[in-house]
Amino acid sequence: MGRRTLGRPTPGRRIERVSIESVDLEGQGVAHLPEGKVAFISGALAGEVVDIQVLRERPSYVKAQAVAWHQTSADRVSPGCPHFGVCGGCSMQHASASAQIAIKQRALEDALWHLGRLRPDEVISPMRGPEWGYRSRARLSVRWVDKKGGLLVGFREKGSSYVAQMTQCPVLVPQANALLPALRDMISSLSIAREIPQAELAAGEPTQVWVLRNLAAPSESDLQALRRFAETHAVQIWLQPQGPGSAFPIDGQPLRPPLAYRLPAFGLEMPFSPVDFTQVNFGINRALVSRALALLDLQPHHRVADFFCGLGNFTLPLAVRAAEVLGLEGSVPLTEQAQANASALGLGDRARFECRNLFEFSQADLQALGRLDRVLLDPPREGAQAVCEVLAEASSNPDLNCPDRLVMVSCNPATLARDAAILAHQGQWRLAQAGVVNMFPQTAHVESIAVFTRARPQRSSSAAPEDC
Repeated sequence: MGRRTLGRPTPGRRIERVSIESVDLEGQGVAHLPEGKVAFISGALAGEVVDIQVLRERPSYVKAQAVAWHQTSADRVSPGCPHFGVCGGCSMQHASASAQIAIKQRALEDALWHLGRLRPDEVISPMRGPEWGYRSRARLSVRWVDKKGGLLVGFREKGSSYVAQMTQCPVLVPQANALLPALRDMISSLSIAREIPQAELAAGEPTQVWVLRNLAAPSESDLQALRRFAETHAVQIWLQPQGPGSAFPIDGQPLRPPLAYRLPAFGLEMPFSPVDFTQVNFGINRALVSRALALLDLQPHHRVADFFCGLGNFTLPLAVRAAEVLGLEGSVPLTEQAQANASALGLGDRARFECRNLFEFSQADLQALGRLDRVLLDPPREGAQAVCEVLAEASSNPDLNCPDRLVMVSCNPATLARDAAILAHQGQWRLAQAGVVNMFPQTAHVESIAVFTRARPQRSSSAAPEDC
């Protein structure tokens, strides 16, 4: 008997009148089939009844697409982009804005409960902003494909390594969206067009930069074409021959005006480099910074630590409101830029930055920071396990320095749930509030914010009556 190959597509298999029970984070309808398998169905929403065609089959589940509708959801809307369904950049354009937020809120609550055995005392109202034209950062793939007529510029196709040819991307800021066809034509004209694998957008308020990853040096005629494009469209062009640190402007001059985003509630303008990490949605970021500081319940005398601080997105607004703030970051360039930002903004005496490996953080490291009244955590997708383990231990020991309140901003519900469980089950922290931040409308990305409060442990009778 030959070996059975699992996962092979089953062409033509069609199942009728499947009832969709829920929607997962990839925008797929979820249903249970009569044979006991779970079906993940592209293009279907909760409450719909559809006919499906199976695309791939495994012992416990199938991947399928909806091919006919017997009942549609009130949450179904027409996608706002002609490339939806092919481009893998968005997965939820067929669902209304309120449905997208409900899906993300459920994903957060499910992760907290199933992975962390926690429920917040209070669910924070979702934070929302513009649904289109919000994205100021994007990394587009570039590939020359003769069979498809030349150069392709776009995100990867859904479930594929192929590049989707995009003539528009309505989630990008409008100026960048309108520029995509001209960008493709300009790159196509270069002698090194086949040696450019990506184009990265970095839009500020108001400057726009495109960073082209180049595997070969441009000719003089290429440089002239790049300069004409930059002048015609009022953008700046950078080249990146190797890693991010190698990026440079083609004219060798600093950005004028510089890339920056604004936090008007704090009177701040934050400069950044085209290859620095920044939030992609300036409007939601402004609201998120204000919300995070409000949830910290800051007082003017507080001393605060901001872990994974990056350029100081939260640190510098904290410095406006608190007595002293320490920003901790694992990247040397980001740490240096953050300190420079603090000095330029007149906050150098209240904001200090240190470069630390926060994935190997210890109790000694925490105690060396001195008294902390508040802590903010904004980790990458990997989460903040080491820092949370240290804070959990400190919260249970009245002889250790430990803050009373902690706010965590997360871009991954799974690692948030893990870290929350460490704080709550290994320490004396309580999950007081949690909710979603719709940083990436139309996509499966879940940003969230959580508040933890600490119940102070009692000192032994022999201990000095000194506060933690």
